[in-house]
Amino acid sequence: MKVLPRRRGAVLVNSALGVALLGGAVLAYTAVNGSGGTAAAKSAPRTATVSKGTVLATVSGTGTLVSPSDAAQDFATGGRLTAVKVAVGDAVKKGQVLATVDTTAAQQQVDAAQAALTTANANLTKAQAGVTTTTTEPLPQASAASPAPSGAAAGGGGRGAGGSSAPAPQTTTITTTKVDDAAVAQAQQQVATAQTNLTNAQNALAGTTLTATADGTVASVSAKVGDTVGATGSGSSAASSSSSKSAGASAVSGSPSGFIVLTNPTGMQVAANFSELDSLKLKKGEAASVTLNAQSDTKLNATVLSVSSLPSGGSGGGAAGGSAVQYAATLQIGGDTGTLRTGLSATVQVITGEADNALSLPTSALSGTGASRTATVVHPDGSTERVTVGVGVEGDSTVQVVSGLKEGDKVELPSTSGGNGFPNASFPGFGGGQGGRGGSGGAVGIPGGSGGSGGGGAGGSGRGGKG
Repeated sequence: MKVLPRRRGAVLVNSALGVALLGGAVLAYTAVNGSGGTAAAKSAPRTATVSKGTVLATVSGTGTLVSPSDAAQDFATGGRLTAVKVAVGDAVKKGQVLATVDTTAAQQQVDAAQAALTTANANLTKAQAGVTTTTTEPLPQASAASPAPSGAAAGGGGRGAGGSSAPAPQTTTITTTKVDDAAVAQAQQQVATAQTNLTNAQNALAGTTLTATADGTVASVSAKVGDTVGATGSGSSAASSSSSKSAGASAVSGSPSGFIVLTNPTGMQVAANFSELDSLKLKKGEAASVTLNAQSDTKLNATVLSVSSLPSGGSGGGAAGGSAVQYAATLQIGGDTGTLRTGLSATVQVITGEADNALSLPTSALSGTGASRTATVVHPDGSTERVTVGVGVEGDSTVQVVSGLKEGDKVELPSTSGGNGFPNASFPGFGGGQGGRGGSGGAVGIPGGSGGSGGGGAGGSGRGGKG
């Protein structure tokens, strides 16, 4: 078959390009794996210099803002709402009237208790007066009269013995009062009971008016005029109307809920959860920083107030168990908290260890664990020495050096790649993998790598494609 001049020219061009490509590949391979590879192998290792700085060890947790000044306002006495004097967003002062309920039933209880107390007081007065009795008793008789003089007896004209008469008996009236101590004690008990009932009734009447227990801003009102609110032993209230749902039910965990909720950012705190391992590092008084998730550029200073000894979630760690165990901690936010809101989510970072102006190294420069580790020091002449290093505070990325090294020492870092920087330390196409098959276009192939099962193209061990 004849080859046309134009076709022959294309073949020559392709051949020249293939040769050039082959030569370039061989040169690249030689540069990488030849003398260049030897130079790379002998190049200085990566090092880190021992320097002075601050080493910080921190643990992180997540939580929400809470305010101990937030308060739920509930009626002490339930009833039908007759007035709601505030709305959401209103600022209120301690003692301000917030709402009232119907007083009819409460007033009736006060009237009945007052009448019962009046009766009890009257019964006590009667018992204390006792029972008075009056009796008449004869007076004792006088002794017999003395004998008459003899002269008188002898004289005539006197009255005979038969003419004398005995005197009438004399009596006296005796009045006695007897007090029954048992009756008095019973009456006193009745008075005390009646007084207690009256006090309770008066408190119930006063409880029909709801007043603010603290300064704050109205965050929610869960019922309207005409709804009925009830009071329980805990003092909470709930609207019976289906149309009035408590806003507190949808609030974040830890926020108060009630008929009216007042919020106050004064003394804002963070309730955060930490992993069981990190919680063991937390101590009261440790400094922390708080970042609001909604305002990532806002960082607040805080201090650990307390760490719970009871888990806040999860029943077991590890893959075999349930969700990971977490422990709650409360942190006090410092500075002005007037613009903060209850329930804002936040990320908390607590400083559990700190070393200022300390010698430090990247943690990866040391081998081992614990307070004693090892490092490879690279001397100025290129020689290396293995030394023992004492460590102090282990930070998030650096570690404090307390012995074994001095400022300015260079410590070898672990290698991050092998050989010449290529995977398996070989140039692509020469790695001993399977040789490529020749293309159907007839281009010149690159020789197969060591161990290849068949190179592609004309230079390989396999056949090239058709021209």
